[in-house]
Amino acid sequence: MSLLLTDLLNLNISDYTEKIIAEYIWIGGSGIDIRSKARTLPAPVCDPSKLPKWNYDGSSTGQAPGKDSEVILYPQAIFRDPFRRGNNILVICDTYTPDGEPLPTNKRANAAKIFSHPDVVAEEPWFGLEQEYTLLQKDVKWPIGWPLGGYPGPQGPYYCGAGADKALGVTL
Repeated sequence: MSLLLTDLLNLNISDYTEKIIAEYIWIGGSGIDIRSKARTLPAPVCDPSKLPKWNYDGSSTGQAPGKDSEVILYPQAIFRDPFRRGNNILVICDTYTPDGEPLPTNKRANAAKIFSHPDVVAEEPWFGLEQEYTLLQKDVKWPIGWPLGGYPGPQGPYYCGAGADKALGVTL
């Protein structure tokens, strides 16, 4: 009997080991790059506060000078690892200096301070979803209503517009 890749990916190894792999993930020095490194833990963990802090060389990620390059990872959230599966986890981390100061790319620290303020906690958040799309002309792959090779005027008349002269491509 041959094993399929899906059989291997879904293989239950919990009978063989309690250990898990935790992939620590953080934002790198550019502010848009994602970094990560993995460690083995002796048992499954469900609470980020139970995870150990970890460190890395911030001079290699553009987040610290070479002479003082240590950056500390503070685990903030845990998610099941869809790549390794099993009890393995992805750990979303914040980045701090050894003195406990958040790095400039650590935007969550300031957001946490704002969202934990009593005035903000007392509020009930609202969320709105918005759908935006552009219809393209069939032959030239250019937005409907735009001058060919150019751009339309300011969006004012078109934003949330109704009517054939505002919502181009919509027949009313």
